[in-house]
Amino acid sequence: MLRKQIDFWFTMGSTYTYLTVNRLPQIAKATGAEFRWRPFHLLIILKEMNHVPFADKPAKCAYMWRDIERRAAMYGIPARLPAPYPIANSERANLVAIVGMREGWGADYVRAAYRHWFQAGLENGSDENIAASLREVGQDQKRVLAAAERDDTRAALIAETKSARELGIFGSPSFVVEGELFWGDDRLQMRLIGRVGLASIAEGLVTPPERLARTAHADPASRHGSRRRVQPRHRAP
Repeated sequence: MLRKQIDFWFTMGSTYTYLTVNRLPQIAKATGAEFRWRPFHLLIILKEMNHVPFADKPAKCAYMWRDIERRAAMYGIPARLPAPYPIANSERANLVAIVGMREGWGADYVRAAYRHWFQAGLENGSDENIAASLREVGQDQKRVLAAAERDDTRAALIAETKSARELGIFGSPSFVVEGELFWGDDRLQMRLIGRVGLASIAEGLVTPPERLARTAHADPASRHGSRRRVQPRHRAP
């Protein structure tokens, strides 16, 4: 079977993306799916839509944190909630992520930044978070921030945001495979399975890490022999 690519679109200010970035490495290993990490500046698109979710909606925001808490527990992902939100400088975090993707350490940086945000309370995009996250992935903060402020980096973020808009993306995390868009942390467990041609992608996204690790070493025939219908879950931005 050909290894198919899934474009993973995300913005560093998205809360639900914390769950996704922590699971994608194991999912890719267990299923053979290839995820291309594509940071973009969602806030621009949300402002164009006159819609910024959660920030001025206390009841919805409280539900969001409880929902993330439940899902994090289900996946075995540590989380100290609520985390600082909304964040003040998602653009800078996105620019650093653009530099990282260009240089090959971007995914590690994104995971580190989310971990410092959701486990240590260091707001994504803040001086403290960027310093700690870059140090963790072995990058020089002064050099990276200078690269993040360059015109070509800003142009790259603008171009990716334009591409996301043209694809109809309006939230993070989002996934695009063969031109079809799936929005939300839970979307990969649904029709994307057929698009990618990997039945195990559904189990990979809803299975605790320890079982997922066992699945990665199981006989492929045993994983694909029985297909259980996956019930749709609540869609989240």
